Amino acid sequence: MPHFLMLVAALLAAPVASAAQGPALTQAAEEARAAWFEHDARGLVADAPRLLVQLPGADPSIALGPAQAAALLADFMVQGQEVETVVRAAKEVEPGRGYVELQRRYRIAGTQDVRVQSLLLSYRLLGTGWRLVELRVVG
Repeated sequence: MPHFLMLVAALLAAPVASAAQGPALTQAAEEARAAWFEHDARGLVADAPRLLVQLPGADPSIALGPAQAAALLADFMVQGQEVETVVRAAKEVEPGRGYVELQRRYRIAGTQDVRVQSLLLSYRLLGTGWRLVELRVVG
């Protein structure tokens, strides 16, 4: 019986130890939210190895390097003035793969109309942190 209890204790401790090794997905979600709100495209994609980007009215991109992805997103971001960007969800959907949903409220330059879009972000746990691998803007 003592061996069984030690095994159970080891199994329960294992996920805690691995989660403590890297930043939480919620931290990556908050960093993405802040970068989007500030229109910091470089900061949003800085650690991305390659990134798939899908923007409204455009075909999905091939996997882009961080510099190309940042340029594409910066061009898209300048079209609106952020009112609010919030984290709606941040969840590890399987080991090493995470999903984040942001909701942005923004104004098109020169108008007072507030519009809403969802930002769907896919992350992979690489090395010691979550890395953005896909970003879709919906709505």
